[in-house]
Amino acid sequence: MPPGDDAQQVPFEPSTFLKSVTERPGVYRMFNADGTVIYVGKARNLKARLSSYFRGRQSIKTEALVRQIAHIETTATQSESEALLLESNLIKAHRPRYNILLRDDKSFPWIYVSTNDTYPRLAYHRGARKRAGRYFGPYTAPSAVRETLVLLEKVFKVRQCEDSVFRNRSRPCLQYQIGRCKAPCVGYVSPTEYRQDVDDTMAFLSGRSQSLVASLVTRMEQAAEALDFERAAQWRDQIAQLRAVSQQQTVTGVSGDADVIALECVSNLTVVAVSTIRDGRHLGTRSFFPAVPADTEPAEILAGFLSQYYTEREAPARLLLGVLPQEPEFITEVLSAAAGHRVELILPQRGKAREWLAQTAENARLAANERLASRLGLDARFAALRQWTGLERIERIECFDISHTQGELTVASCVVFGPEGAQKDQYRRYSIEGITPGDDYAAMAQALTRRFGRAMREGGILPDVLLIDGGHGQVAQAQAVLTAQGVTSVYILGVAKGVERRAGEERLIRPRDESGEAGAEVRLDPHDPALHLIQQVRDEAHRFAITGHRARRQKARTQSDLEKIPGVGAKRRQALLKHFGGIRGLRQASVAELGTVPGISEGLAEEIHAWLHEGASVSAR
Repeated sequence: MPPGDDAQQVPFEPSTFLKSVTERPGVYRMFNADGTVIYVGKARNLKARLSSYFRGRQSIKTEALVRQIAHIETTATQSESEALLLESNLIKAHRPRYNILLRDDKSFPWIYVSTNDTYPRLAYHRGARKRAGRYFGPYTAPSAVRETLVLLEKVFKVRQCEDSVFRNRSRPCLQYQIGRCKAPCVGYVSPTEYRQDVDDTMAFLSGRSQSLVASLVTRMEQAAEALDFERAAQWRDQIAQLRAVSQQQTVTGVSGDADVIALECVSNLTVVAVSTIRDGRHLGTRSFFPAVPADTEPAEILAGFLSQYYTEREAPARLLLGVLPQEPEFITEVLSAAAGHRVELILPQRGKAREWLAQTAENARLAANERLASRLGLDARFAALRQWTGLERIERIECFDISHTQGELTVASCVVFGPEGAQKDQYRRYSIEGITPGDDYAAMAQALTRRFGRAMREGGILPDVLLIDGGHGQVAQAQAVLTAQGVTSVYILGVAKGVERRAGEERLIRPRDESGEAGAEVRLDPHDPALHLIQQVRDEAHRFAITGHRARRQKARTQSDLEKIPGVGAKRRQALLKHFGGIRGLRQASVAELGTVPGISEGLAEEIHAWLHEGASVSAR
C-alpha cells in the first residue's frame, strides 16, 4: 500500500498486523502518521524480525522508532541477497530518518522538465500535471526527488531556477561559479549544446543509464580524436559520475526495463502489485487496491488498471503479466503510442521472469492481508463506538475543529471518516468571517450553520456521529445550530482534552438533555477501541484545520506586504507576482529587474524595493 493511502489512516495494531506477515526473507518499510518512511530494514525472516520490535526491552532509538510507527509495508524477496540489494536501493531513495542516526533529512512528487522552452529547466513538481513538458516519476518520497535533482545538477548542469529569475539575469549566478550550471541565462551555452544536456538528463531519468554511458564514451573518443581534450575530459567526468551512480547489483535474468504486474483477489479485495525494474535493478514493489464491481473478470480489471496506471507514467519496454488484459492488442497500441516506443505484454512461462511474477503475486497477497488486517481493526473500532453510543449504524463520522492565530484568520475544518477510513475527497474547510476575533463559539456556530444549513436545503448527506473538538460550550453551540436547522438524527459528542492534554485522558461530552441539565462527561478506558477511533478522527481534524490556517495566513502575509507599498494597486500587484513567480522571486529582484515589469517606473521600482527590503518607502526616509 503506497503512503497516503486510506489504510494509512487506520491506527496501527502490531498484534493484528503480525498475523499476516510472511516468514520469508524480505524488506520492510515503516511509516509515520504523515506517510513518511522513517525506517527501512531487511530480514531473513520478516515475521520474526518484525515481531522483535514489539516485545521485550529495546534501545532508546528503537523505542523512539516504535512509538512513531503508523503503518508497515513488507516486500518478500527471493533471497537474502536480493533483500540486501532492495534495502540499499530503498534507503537511497527514501533516506529514512532512523537509517541515518536520527538526522532529519504528503499526490506523489515528480521531476518536471520544461521541454518547450529554448533552455528547459528541471523542477520539483507536485499536483496536477497541466504544464507542457515531460514528467518523470512519481517518486514515493520528496527526499528522493531532491536528491535526484542535486545529482542531475552536478552531472548534466541543466538549470533549475525559476523562469522569472532566468529571464532577468544580467550575469551568471552562483550555480555557474560552482560548476553546476552552464549559465544559459546570459548565453554562455548554445541552445544546441544545452538541448543535448537536457536529452541526456531525460535519458537518465527514463532509466537508460547504460545506453547513455555508451553514448558519452563515443562522444569522449570523438572529442579526443579531434584534439578537443577539454571537452573529452568533461565527458570523462560525466561517465565516471554516472557509473558511480549505477554500480549496483542487477537482477539476474531480468535485464533492461520491465514492470512485473500481478493481480490477486483475497476475500473480495482486489489488489494489483507492480514490481519496477529499471536498467536491471529492482526499485521496489507497490500495491494498489482498485474499486472493482462484483463478478468482474481479471482480464477486465487488468485492462482498466493498465490504462489508468500508465496515464501517470511512461510504460517500460516489457510488462510481465500473470493474465492478459481485455483487448491486449489495443492496450499494446495505446501504451506504445504514449511511451514513444514499443511496449510488449508478456506472460512468462519459465525462468527468472516467471519467478519474478510469482514473487510479485506473493507480495500482492501479503499487501491484501495487511489491508484486511487493518480493515478488521477499523471494523472493531466502529463496532465498539456503536456499542458505546447505542447506535445501530455508524457509516459516517464528521469532526469539526477551529484554528486561528490570536483570533485572526480563523479556519474551521471538517473531516469525514467511514468504515473504510478517511474519506479525504469529502473534507471541507470554512474561512470564518464577521465574528469577534478569538470567539471560538461563534466560529463553530458559523461553520456548522453553513454545513448543515446547506445539507437541509439541498438534501445532502448527514453524518451519523458529529464530533466537536471542545467542551460543554462548543457542544451547546452544536446542539443549538442543529436544532435550529431541524437536524434531529445526528449523535453529537464533544471531545475535550484532559488537564495535561495527554492522549487517553479525553473527556467525552454529550449535549444537554430536554430538562436543560448539562450532558454527562465520560472517560473511556485508554485502551478502549471506541476511544482510539475518536482520537484518530479528532487528530485528523486538528491537522487539517492547522494546515488550512497556515495556508490562509501565508496568503494574507503576501497580500499584506504588497498592499502596503504606495502606488501599487491590485493590477500592479498581480503583474509583479506573475512576472516573478510569487513573493519569493519578487523579494530577490533588483531595482533594475523590477523596472522591467510593465507599469513599473524606475522610481516606483525603487519604492517597491525599499518596502520589500527595509519596510519603508524612499520618500519616507
